[in-house]
Amino acid sequence: MNALIIFGLLIVLMLTGMPISISLGLTVLTFLFTMTDVPIQSVALKLFTGIEKFEIMAIPFFILAGNFLTHGGVARRMINFATAMVGHWHGGLALGGVVACALFAAVSGSSPATVVAIGSIILPAMVRQGYPRGFGAGVITTSGALGILIPPSIVMVMYSVTTNTSVGQLFMAGVVPGLMLASLLGLTTWYLARKHNYPRMPKASWSERWHAFRKSAWGLLLIVIVMGGIYSGKFTPTEAAAMAAVYAFIIAVFVYKDLKLKQVAKVLLDSASMSAMLLYIITNAMLFSFLMTSEGIPQAMAAWITDQGLGVISFLLVVNILLLLAGNVMEPSSIVLIMAPILFPVAMKLGIDPVHFGILIIVNMEVGMCHPPVGLNLYVASGITKMGISELTVAVMPWLLTMLAFLVVVTYVPQISLWLPNLIYK
Repeated sequence: MNALIIFGLLIVLMLTGMPISISLGLTVLTFLFTMTDVPIQSVALKLFTGIEKFEIMAIPFFILAGNFLTHGGVARRMINFATAMVGHWHGGLALGGVVACALFAAVSGSSPATVVAIGSIILPAMVRQGYPRGFGAGVITTSGALGILIPPSIVMVMYSVTTNTSVGQLFMAGVVPGLMLASLLGLTTWYLARKHNYPRMPKASWSERWHAFRKSAWGLLLIVIVMGGIYSGKFTPTEAAAMAAVYAFIIAVFVYKDLKLKQVAKVLLDSASMSAMLLYIITNAMLFSFLMTSEGIPQAMAAWITDQGLGVISFLLVVNILLLLAGNVMEPSSIVLIMAPILFPVAMKLGIDPVHFGILIIVNMEVGMCHPPVGLNLYVASGITKMGISELTVAVMPWLLTMLAFLVVVTYVPQISLWLPNLIYK
């Protein structure tokens, strides 16, 4: 009954159009002060201790690094390198967009940032070359979702904070699925381009490829610094995020010189604003998690699912359906922070690996970012292309179906996610 009251109140508040963070906070406070005897001091204490974890500091640093890279010309150089390598294939510029999104995902940690950085440059170029606007939008909207799967990933940090799973292992677990999904999205792009005979670019010579690589090398080096530092044990993920922010600032301002010093204040302000928003959501989600745990709801749900005789296969199917439905009304950060504390204990009771479970959730979040009504990537791509959401929804369908097929595979073949972490941590 308590669970029904809590979720009913949360849904009613969200339906009023209230931001998810405030809906969470009001739900918790209303329930605690009317249905329980929890002292107000413990609520205030939980608000502060909820974001007291060292890992959370990685979030503002990755946001800052992503903003420096978005404004600092790194994306344009990555696109030039990607198109030099694959531009001569069918749909060359679109394929270059997929590769560039994968590369930018490996330095930014955010899907909307990847869509903005790559899409704002490559989409106008694709239209000029004769590609249909919808085709280009479909490629970038879905490939941009790689931003939260290919490490580093802000959503992975949130899952780690919520479930106490190792961030380093999650980052490693995202590498193979991320590369697989990038390849599948590229294959879908190539097939459609070949079928419709979309333009190809002239084949770049090896000297042109080397020149494009040299130009983009400073940006690509960030991948080595972040991932190499974490995998070698030199940095924790939080320290790697801080290094990424400093390095991104140096190459954007002093190496590429695309970002002027007078623009740095705006980048810092934008990053602070986005970080504050996410941290406020995290704080209220932690309070919500505290309420759920104190009322014994995750434990009761775990016991109920076990009593129903749901095995691993059935449970994972239910989780996927639940998360895909949640993706219709909430953005990824909120879903992870609300759903993970509820579903995680059940997954552990059924013997599902916490790292594999995290990757499964994140692939679901990727799908949610590419379909209406609240798909963040759709709205970002809509702003760039000036296309309507319904028109964009039709445009992304082939790639969205590819992502759904990949979700099924990654759900039931855990070794895709676990092979690399097991190799390094064995």
